[in-house]
Amino acid sequence: QVQLVESGGGLVHSGGSLRLSCAAAGRNLAGYIGGWFRQAPGKEREFVAAIRWNTGLTYYADSVKGRFTISRDNAKNTVYLQMNSLKPEDTAAYYCAANLFRPGANIRGLGYDYWGQGTQVTVSS
Repeated sequence: QVQLVESGGGLVHSGGSLRLSCAAAGRNLAGYIGGWFRQAPGKEREFVAAIRWNTGLTYYADSVKGRFTISRDNAKNTVYLQMNSLKPEDTAAYYCAANLFRPGANIRGLGYDYWGQGTQVTVSS
């Protein structure tokens, strides 16, 4: 079992930056995929970014590519999402997710085994 706890959400102005953290407990994330998803009120949860823990290979949604950066700290067993040039459209609850790597799995889908509780990000105009 993997427990995920997000932090770092808050209120920022358009063009500002914010860094989200996802601390994992229960086991080391080696061999896992770490991901970030977001969900705005009344909308479905959508993929934001993911990272292969062992290789560092990253994946991004088109809407955030070039603005957001996902990374991980091996010693702290933590995944980060650095968000720059934030827009009001980025406002949502952000969720950390983790999944044991399985060849052929859709890393952009919602079928992750473990999820955090979410942290709210609000971007004002």
